[in-house]
Amino acid sequence: MSGFLRPTAGTITFSGRRIDGLATDAIVKAGIVQIPQGREVFSGLTIEENLELGAVTRRGSAGVRADLERVYSRFARLAERRRQRAGTLSGGEQQMLAIARALMARPRMLLMDEPSAGLAPLMVQAIARVIDELHRDGLTILLVEQNVGVALSLASVAHIIRDGVIAVTGAARDLVDNPDVVKSYLGG
Repeated sequence: MSGFLRPTAGTITFSGRRIDGLATDAIVKAGIVQIPQGREVFSGLTIEENLELGAVTRRGSAGVRADLERVYSRFARLAERRRQRAGTLSGGEQQMLAIARALMARPRMLLMDEPSAGLAPLMVQAIARVIDELHRDGLTILLVEQNVGVALSLASVAHIIRDGVIAVTGAARDLVDNPDVVKSYLGG
């Protein structure tokens, strides 16, 4: 969906427009932004420079400054440290920066790959709250998450993949009570 790989069969459409075969920047302009696993911040740049890069596909600077302030109001810790190099942030702070940078592109859909990977439990909770807030604000999120408990607490619909194949699918609230899911994935 993000344009890094081409499908070997079928097509990908987003909002009625075919996007497979488009360059990644065109997909971002169409409204899909990926937050990769591992955060991938620009460590030598400041927090603010990272955020400004998130808006690079937007034409003109109208609204960018306002969006920057909106992002800072959502992520107060980043606002406090806006001149600090991104590489000096903790893993959780870098994850917040990666999310904030993606928001600067004004996405209609976020692709999130393992946002809780390698984070302390308190930071996982903080990231989960942010994801929940973004969804409540109307943003569509495709979440790939190994922490099944976190994923099911955030998702509307869930597909649980085992060995590369969808093993279980359904409403997330139903899967939390599914005995097979509880036994296999939630340690019950």
